[in-house]
Amino acid sequence: MNKSLRYISISHKTATVIQRSHYHISDDEMNKFVGLVRKEFNDISGLFLLATCNRTDIYFESVNTTATMIRDFLIKFKTGKNDLFNRRLFCCSNITEKTVRRLLEVSAGLESSVLGDAEIIHQIKKAHHFAIAHHLQGSLLERALQAVFKSHKRISNETQFRDGTTSLAYKSLKIIKDVFEKNSLKNKKILFVGAGDIVKQLFKYNAKFNYNNIYISNRTKERAIFLSRENQCSIYDWNKVLENDFNDFDVIISAVSNYQHLIKNIPANKQKVLLIDLSVQGSIDRELASQENIRFYDLDAISEDLKDVKDKRFAAVDEVNKIVLQELSFYCEWLEEAPLRELLQNLKITINNKVRSILEVKDEQKIKAVTNQVMRKIIHRQSKILRPYSKINAIISEQVNLYINTP
Repeated sequence: MNKSLRYISISHKTATVIQRSHYHISDDEMNKFVGLVRKEFNDISGLFLLATCNRTDIYFESVNTTATMIRDFLIKFKTGKNDLFNRRLFCCSNITEKTVRRLLEVSAGLESSVLGDAEIIHQIKKAHHFAIAHHLQGSLLERALQAVFKSHKRISNETQFRDGTTSLAYKSLKIIKDVFEKNSLKNKKILFVGAGDIVKQLFKYNAKFNYNNIYISNRTKERAIFLSRENQCSIYDWNKVLENDFNDFDVIISAVSNYQHLIKNIPANKQKVLLIDLSVQGSIDRELASQENIRFYDLDAISEDLKDVKDKRFAAVDEVNKIVLQELSFYCEWLEEAPLRELLQNLKITINNKVRSILEVKDEQKIKAVTNQVMRKIIHRQSKILRPYSKINAIISEQVNLYINTP
């Protein structure tokens, strides 16, 4: 049986942020999950994990392992039980063409909560590096990812789909500007909780806002120290975060994973406090939103605000879809030619052995040169030549004689 490229997905289109949080694979869980998948399903030759704030997608290359098997494995891995009810939250496919199209659409930003989200391609690249590091590219998967990178470049160069900033990090920083009076912004004390990709983006986009009273706190202090030095900000002790000691902060943006309701206590007598929860698991207790002095935003609320940008990008959607379909057709052509490539590869081995037996010299460079010349002849006339071996033998003899008689 041939290999197929398959996928499962739970996203903002199929589940709420709370439901998605149950199946989010954190950075700390990645290695464990991959190790268990390899142990359980030994026919998987390619595995690609895309875990963002809006989706958990798994793309994999296998002979027998199906998408529903991986879906059920993920559910049990995350919940410890076979949760039959929540199977409905996942989209699945076992068809290579559908899987590649899905990956192309996701990477283009067509499936993002904010149409055309530019951050998704950075998350795709990060997941690709993880797959390479664990030797899990797979031929079908690697080819699909090359199509992704090519289509991304074309979309950026040939359309206006990437115009405007739609980053969750950028929007979070803009909310600070919208919530507080302009002349008070310089004095606002801001805390970033976490040290992952989103916090890095917060620092990146802060160049546009210039908030200069920022603190960072993270469970692993070394990562917090690195970011604080890189971005000239202060460190806030992680134990104080665990104790919910936030008396001095006007803004708390939390993007830490695996800490549900980490932040659950803000003094009610304090002046206005802005809480922004960018974690899938809900690291800020949403019950805090009921306090009069608190303005609260979570992923869904921010994504809703960003929909204004989405309207401006609809004009380019048709162009993007054309590019996606073109790259998909190129992939399908490559896929259809796979049997021919395998045939030619095996044929090259046969020809190489034949040339080696005919030539009296054992010069590997000469053997390789004659073999390559025979292969070029065959490929040039492939519609006629892939027949009886007598035809191929004639070409081999012809090329060997030419080589022998060449001064």
